[in-house]
Amino acid sequence: MRPRVRPSIRLRLTAVYAGLLLATTVVLLGVSFWLMRSHLHRTLSEAEADALSSRLLGQYLVALAGVALIAVAVGWAVAGRVLRPLRRMTATAQRVSEERLGERIALTGARDELRELGDTLDAMLDRLQVAVDQQRRFVANASHELRSPLTVIRTEADVTLSDPDADVTQLRAMGEVVMEATDRTEALLDGLLVLARSQRPLRRDEPVDLAVLVRRAAGQVAREADAAGVDLHVVAQPALVRGDAALLERLVVNLAENAVRHNAPDGGVADLRVGPDDDRAVVCVINDGVRVDAGDIARIVQPFERLDRATRVPGSGLGLSIVRAVAEAHHGILELRPRDQGGLRAEVRLPLFGVAGAAPAARPAGQAAGAAALRG
Repeated sequence: MRPRVRPSIRLRLTAVYAGLLLATTVVLLGVSFWLMRSHLHRTLSEAEADALSSRLLGQYLVALAGVALIAVAVGWAVAGRVLRPLRRMTATAQRVSEERLGERIALTGARDELRELGDTLDAMLDRLQVAVDQQRRFVANASHELRSPLTVIRTEADVTLSDPDADVTQLRAMGEVVMEATDRTEALLDGLLVLARSQRPLRRDEPVDLAVLVRRAAGQVAREADAAGVDLHVVAQPALVRGDAALLERLVVNLAENAVRHNAPDGGVADLRVGPDDDRAVVCVINDGVRVDAGDIARIVQPFERLDRATRVPGSGLGLSIVRAVAEAHHGILELRPRDQGGLRAEVRLPLFGVAGAAPAARPAGQAAGAAALRG
């Protein structure tokens, strides 16, 4: 069955406007005709009154036909003017594409409902453009980061295999370089998967004690900290949250690794602290290191961004972006503050299990001590 074709909105608005005007005119002319007819029958003979009433009725019908034409014309014009912002929105939406995201409606005039709709659509297009630009940068950076280890593997293999006199030592050296590049690629892919997973709704929602994760993360980075001469301090007060334990563990491990790897070149201090503070669980990581410009804070939480691109510190530049994504997935926030003496103070604040969104009550002595330890 063919779908029924409905009249356009402009045609329907015209019908409404014209109908209202015609109905009003019919009422007014009807009342006027009744009054005139009554007056004629009171003042004239019956025959003269009927003749004049018939002539008056004809004139009223002609006037009504003229009003109908005027009502349709005026209704059509008014409807077109009212719908002009909608046509502008439709034209803009038709022009917008992935390559032309700069188009905006930019309505002017009174701040009515249509102006509010236009501004809302412009704001949506702004967010869409930002998201597409971020996706393009992410894909470009990911491609570049993946190309680097693959280029190393291909170059090493080509150079070694092109030498017919290559001995076992050269083959072993080539194998070690290939293994190192493979590890880098595997770590990068693992980071990309974690980042993508943290940007989707959580698949698991279970109680997690962040203190356990902090102690576990300290154990994982202890050997690296010893090798770098970094003094690792851990203060872990119980802090129960709800969420995905695997993602939260990656959050804590990334903060710990970042504190150790980006420390003072001659060895420094890395503090890992966790505990409750009012209605929030706070993971606080502080390290020594080079002084960080406050203007670089927003940049280093983006994927593949580093303070110094020429650094030989291991990693793919995904650590802090994963931390931020995991924190936001758990309704928390990541705060980075540069320290005057060098290094960073990173804090992740997550809702405590059982009191999320509630007003903080009086803190017990243990919780107050945990908050004091966090402030350090």
